[in-house]
Amino acid sequence: MERFEDHDELTEVEASGGVKEHGVRYVLGFSLLLAIGFLSLMWIIPAVSN
Repeated sequence: MERFEDHDELTEVEASGGVKEHGVRYVLGFSLLLAIGFLSLMWIIPAVSN
C-alpha cells in the first residue's frame, strides 16, 4: 500500500481481500436449490394432504 497525503493506493491483491476461486459459486447454487426444494416441500405436502 502506498500512502499519499490525501489518500492510500492499494494493489489489486490488497483491494480484493477475498478468494477468487469458483467453488463458492457452486456451493451457493447448490444451497439455493436445496432451500427452494425444502420450502417447496413444506408448502406442497400440507396442500396435498388437505
